[in-house]
Amino acid sequence: MKKSFSRLNTGMMMTILALAWPTMLEQLLQTAVQYIDTAMVGSLGTRATAAVGATTTVNWLINSSISALAVGFLSFIARACGANDREGARKAVSQAVLAVLVVGMLFTVLTLSLSGMVPVWMQVDESIRELAGQYFFILYLPMLPRCATIIFGTVLRAAGDTKTPMKIGVLVNLLNVILNFLMIYPSRTITLFSCSFTMPGLGWGVLGAAAASAIAFTAGGIAITVSLWRHPMVSPKGQKIRPDMEILRPCMKVALPNMLQRFGTSLGYVAFAAMINALGEISTAAHTIANTVESAFYIPGYGMQTAAATLAGNAYGAKDEKKMRDLSAMFIPIEIGLMILSGGALFLLAPGLVGLFSQSPEVIRLGSTVLRMVAVSEPFYGFSIIMEGMMQGVGKTKQPFVYNIAGMWLVRIVGTFICTNLLGLGLISAWACMIAHNLLLFVLFLRCYIKGSWNPLNQRA
Repeated sequence: MKKSFSRLNTGMMMTILALAWPTMLEQLLQTAVQYIDTAMVGSLGTRATAAVGATTTVNWLINSSISALAVGFLSFIARACGANDREGARKAVSQAVLAVLVVGMLFTVLTLSLSGMVPVWMQVDESIRELAGQYFFILYLPMLPRCATIIFGTVLRAAGDTKTPMKIGVLVNLLNVILNFLMIYPSRTITLFSCSFTMPGLGWGVLGAAAASAIAFTAGGIAITVSLWRHPMVSPKGQKIRPDMEILRPCMKVALPNMLQRFGTSLGYVAFAAMINALGEISTAAHTIANTVESAFYIPGYGMQTAAATLAGNAYGAKDEKKMRDLSAMFIPIEIGLMILSGGALFLLAPGLVGLFSQSPEVIRLGSTVLRMVAVSEPFYGFSIIMEGMMQGVGKTKQPFVYNIAGMWLVRIVGTFICTNLLGLGLISAWACMIAHNLLLFVLFLRCYIKGSWNPLNQRA
């Protein structure tokens, strides 16, 4: 009996790792490119860094809204695969294609028409508003391929294929880096191993970084669409691309709370960043760089979240209550262990990492301080990440919506407003409010886990 249990746990562990590592690697490469982008733009000066970073939270708002829509399809497709309903999964994918077309065109119109106003709403310094608006406009020209990359990538992961989005992500990121070298800097002479040669360049600066990303996003959207159409399990080939309410209704039931959650929290990030931008150029640059650095250390958490959502959806589709309990018992300690390691590394490496992106002593000091603060809270936030992933997989998105909105607006935003606007405190107080938000999420998700209300197959709940 013990041997059978051990084999079951080993098999489950291998499945978890097989699903998680490609997503982790994909996110690691995306973060590496983000590091390179920030470092390249940072070499142009603090003004350029602030122009790029000023609209970062609006980017999160847009991308997270699209990702939330994808969660509805993830839940449906993962459950269909768990129940061995391949036809149902393929029908759901056809609805995902329809969603990409509708949402992609809608966001294209919105982002391009509002690009000039976004820096104003974000309280960006007047001297860089025009540059920030131009950067935002170019970045969102390929909105349709960006939607395809996010939604189709989620569809493939829901079907258990995490390697295809990873491979496409690698190609997109390599293309982005190459184009950055060619578009950001002017033609210059480079010496390598005593050999000198002329590196061609357009010298577009910040706008070159935006153009490089736009071209890379377009290539990624095309590649993942082709891969989806050729996929043996979930290809929408032959399916009718028209609304099917039998599929859209349950997908939207899951997606809508998640969309409202992500929209509400991302809008909170926008308000949070606007208050930080009002603190001045040094705080804006330190905040932007700290966010970039921090993102790499959340990779283990969010990589495991994707695997948790997929496997929980499979278990729910198969009505396997024991497997659901075993999954949670394995995911949580793995997740917390990974986040302890990543948090410890962030605490130790913070000054050096911030120094990669800025030569300003004030920016390095401030960025290092807030990163070391948040590093301590990472294991607690990791628990919230994994619980939210499993709840997404089984279609329970209402509780995470309430938890995240309450934490964002009642703790982070109100707290930051009081600290910065009323008490005259700086960036450190704002990040302290962010940490308090993360700790509140830990308490709420821990209560949900102990009660068992996260698991729809739990008879006691």
